[in-house]
Amino acid sequence: MKLNNNTKHIPVLLDAVINAAGDVRGKYVVDATFGAGGYTRAFLDAGASVVAFDRDPNVAADAEKIKSEFGNQFEFISRPFSYMSKLDGKFDIIVFDLGISSMQIDVPSRGFSFRADGPLDMRMSGDGKTAAELIAELSSDDLAKILRDFGDIKKAGILARAIKSAEPQTTFALKNLIHNPRDIAPVFQALRIAVNDEMGELVRALDSVPGLLNVGGKCLCITFHSTEDRIVKQTFRKWSTQPGDPRIPTQAQAKFVQIKTLTPTDTEIAQNPRARSAHLRGVIKSY
Repeated sequence: MKLNNNTKHIPVLLDAVINAAGDVRGKYVVDATFGAGGYTRAFLDAGASVVAFDRDPNVAADAEKIKSEFGNQFEFISRPFSYMSKLDGKFDIIVFDLGISSMQIDVPSRGFSFRADGPLDMRMSGDGKTAAELIAELSSDDLAKILRDFGDIKKAGILARAIKSAEPQTTFALKNLIHNPRDIAPVFQALRIAVNDEMGELVRALDSVPGLLNVGGKCLCITFHSTEDRIVKQTFRKWSTQPGDPRIPTQAQAKFVQIKTLTPTDTEIAQNPRARSAHLRGVIKSY
């Protein structure tokens, strides 16, 4: 998640990511979540070459600016990060900064925020069904499952029926249906994840990581909520388990060593409150 401090976008745990990556001079990096280009620029400044992904068409101007500065050292691919499975060659660092950016939240017309009224859209790429269209298409039971799985909503069935009955078309119309203030942000999060198939994208992208990394290469993932963090944690555990270990029924795809999990400092949280739930997990490919 790229956070906004006044008008400047600051990647969460940037220092921790750079420290975990180590010396990247002459190395090849995949920035799976370009956003405003914070991680990309840090790696380029440190002497790496970067291939960056982002499906949001609104980041094109930032990507062009970086391209004009760094030339062939930088390549931008306007695709979801699961498209990294199509890459040729090997890489030394693959970084995921999951979730949503402040650039997306701060534009009411995109429908991500419950703090300003706008169309109930939530599409990161601008393609596919909007959140309003998804609500109209789903059954109450399917909508309730989304609210439970991606928002940890306790009374998901009741809320899903209320939302289905009203079929809100704007962010404020949806917000006004949610009587418990604590459920507002989780409901918006759950719908956004479903609209953009975020968990499916993450699983597909992680599946391609072992084959893309050089020996000694690192995969670093910043997560912000329990569902995506569970996927990353379980995937890294599977990779770092010896083949044949009875604790994990699925054989490891490659031998990995896990890096100590890090969280933001109190200072970073004070500067960027949205960083509060962030976790940085990582693995190193050892052979």
